Amino acid sequence: METKNPPEAHLYVKSRKVVTSFYRPKSSQLQAPGPDTAGVSPGWVDSGSSGMGDAQVEYMLSDDQARVVALVEEVAAKRGYSLKVTDLGRANPLTQVVEHFKGSDRYPVLLVPGTPHRLEGPEAFTTERLATALPAEPTFVRSFSYLKVKTAELEKVKSALLAFPEVKEIHVITGDWDLLVMLEFPPKEGAGKRHVLEFIIEKVAKVGGVEDTSTMVPEYTITKLPL
Repeated sequence: METKNPPEAHLYVKSRKVVTSFYRPKSSQLQAPGPDTAGVSPGWVDSGSSGMGDAQVEYMLSDDQARVVALVEEVAAKRGYSLKVTDLGRANPLTQVVEHFKGSDRYPVLLVPGTPHRLEGPEAFTTERLATALPAEPTFVRSFSYLKVKTAELEKVKSALLAFPEVKEIHVITGDWDLLVMLEFPPKEGAGKRHVLEFIIEKVAKVGGVEDTSTMVPEYTITKLPL
């Protein structure tokens, strides 16, 4: 069976280089403690000479960029995305002039290959915006059905529908339809739009008091609710 590759998201950040120097006395400047070192903790002590050790280079993200990385990692993991984080602060200078970043001076930047989605600048990264940029493909099949019901049978129909484990929500609405029913079907071999419609025709439509149905099955879902 062919394995479907997870969708990809690329996050680009730009760290700052920080150079730090630490005092590192040479071994020749260290001596064993003796009578003149009373009161000094046991171990090697500095003989008093000064010296500078080798400089160390660190790359640091600002707090807002670090927040973005943590948020994107969390949302991407929940939605099944393969996330690649590239630090342009460490990258070869040629990498910084790729087509995606011409004219861009606000980092981080999120790109989802194969889609027009692009978030740029820390203020753009919210859970709501990521829900749009990283749409989820549910592991279950969800559908929404409009039902027209005989007025006298409304309570009976609601009770009968709630007996089905697939029925998760029932909304009483105004207009041409009487009920809006949300159903979820667990993932299994062959589950899909046909399976949903067969369930509606064979189970829901045969509930006494249901006069008509109309069902929608989403192709994919953008939601703030847990999937």
